[in-house]
Amino acid sequence: MGEVIEWRGPAPFYYVVIPEDESEAIGSVATAFTYGWGVIPVRAVVAGTTFTTSLFPRNGGYLLPLKDAVRRPAGIDVGDRVAVELSLVPA
Repeated sequence: MGEVIEWRGPAPFYYVVIPEDESEAIGSVATAFTYGWGVIPVRAVVAGTTFTTSLFPRNGGYLLPLKDAVRRPAGIDVGDRVAVELSLVPA
């Protein structure tokens, strides 16, 4: 379960913060999957919807971008905690 946060920029972006233990496990194999800058391609399942994206490293952990096409229909908002299923995809 990870918390949904909002990153303000030119447009708001929503992310799920990957918990510390899971981030450590991902970090231990990251070099086999990253395609640069520590970004790791993944297949994710949130609220029953499967999508592809990439994890972004941040503060020793990872953020999962949460697409509006997933977030809005599921009624997910900032501060919610959501279950995430991740599969790392070789770069």
